[in-house]
Amino acid sequence: MEYFPIFLDLKEQPVLVVGAGEVAARKLALLERAGARLTVVAPRALPDVQEASRAGRLRLLEREFEPADLSGQRLVIVATAQRSLNRWIARLCESAHIAVNVVDDRAASRFIVPALIDRDPVLVAISTAGTSPVLARRLREQLERQLPARLGSLARWLGQLRVRVQRSWPRASDRRRIFEALLDGAATRRWLAGDEPGARRAARECLAEGRSAAPAGEVTLVGAGPGDPELLTLKGLRALQDADVIFHDRLVTAQLLDLARRDARRVLVGKSPGRGGSSQEDINALMIDEARRGQRVVRLKGGDPFVFGRGGEELEALAAAGIPFSVVPGITAATGCAAYAGVPLTHRALAHAVTFVTAHDDGDQALDWKALARPSQTAVFYMGLARLERIVTQLRAHGADPARPAAIVSEGTTERQQVLTAPLADIPSLAARAAIGSPSLLIVGEVVALQQALAWFSVGPQEELARRA
Repeated sequence: MEYFPIFLDLKEQPVLVVGAGEVAARKLALLERAGARLTVVAPRALPDVQEASRAGRLRLLEREFEPADLSGQRLVIVATAQRSLNRWIARLCESAHIAVNVVDDRAASRFIVPALIDRDPVLVAISTAGTSPVLARRLREQLERQLPARLGSLARWLGQLRVRVQRSWPRASDRRRIFEALLDGAATRRWLAGDEPGARRAARECLAEGRSAAPAGEVTLVGAGPGDPELLTLKGLRALQDADVIFHDRLVTAQLLDLARRDARRVLVGKSPGRGGSSQEDINALMIDEARRGQRVVRLKGGDPFVFGRGGEELEALAAAGIPFSVVPGITAATGCAAYAGVPLTHRALAHAVTFVTAHDDGDQALDWKALARPSQTAVFYMGLARLERIVTQLRAHGADPARPAAIVSEGTTERQQVLTAPLADIPSLAARAAIGSPSLLIVGEVVALQQALAWFSVGPQEELARRA
């Protein structure tokens, strides 16, 4: 270990920064957040540094560095553009036994500044011992996505609970067991989800039991997005990694399921067109049974659970059974697939409204076809491939221009994505010739005319698809 990791309390401690350019300004921002008493020495300073001086947040000496500036300093950061000056100041600091960091000069530094993830009071520091700052930054970016935004708030709340736990459980082993139950149970999950009243109730129940009981069961509906695993939300990822059992649809990819906790049970409950599958009543019963056994259940659904995903029906069943639940929205198929196909669903010059429609069953008799056929709007038909002829016939019968642009997006956002564009009147025959398969979306509207110019996600089969059509 080349460096000893340490966190310094710099509140009201004198810290000197030599230099007032962009690099120095970034260090100053961190030191100011740490509460240091700052002095900056530089012949010229950025406007932001000058403004901080006028506001009284630091002392600015607009002149060259002098050795006497080191007097009384606890920490020094050197960030000038002159290597020889930087190293001279570093040697003076060494002689005075003052810890010094010279920016971008590891050999001249007594300490280095790590890449930081700040969830105050939780602070994560990442260092490559100065060998690769870019790698440290990339690691920080990855960890930023993993750590909940409310982690610092959780730490402060647990700190408040700690006083109560210490009074009630004098033995360290008992206190450790209580906090493990709090962290692994519903209290922490609900706090991170923003449900503070629910978290406090769960914490009271845990403390009342005074033992590390199995967490209370609950169900989280998670939108998996349209196909690309990277479109899963951060909150959805955390739910997967906390789950004991996952009930998922057939369209949820193996790559996405790989993001779940390794020992979580994965149960396929999806239905296939024309081939049946688990009934909705069966799925509801499975979720309720597992939650009553104390399991953390994730119901993982393609797209968004509340957009043609029967999420409302499932929540009604959970509410009737008294099962706690929460919802993590997902990127719905319409928005995700349209974006990957290069079709903006709205456009100031072409479409002022967008309508999502399901063509999954014979309920399309109740649709307002006249409204869907109007120009200057976009209609997106879910699960419409099997009824493509009927949809086109109805739109044309209610006034849609046969030349109106239309697109079919198959397996959107994945490496198997296919996009077929054509006039509305021609799209059924062209889709049949191209052997387009499910899952597919039909998009009808003037915005489809922009697809060729705006297409950005190319996966190869597009050219072959166009040739076959």
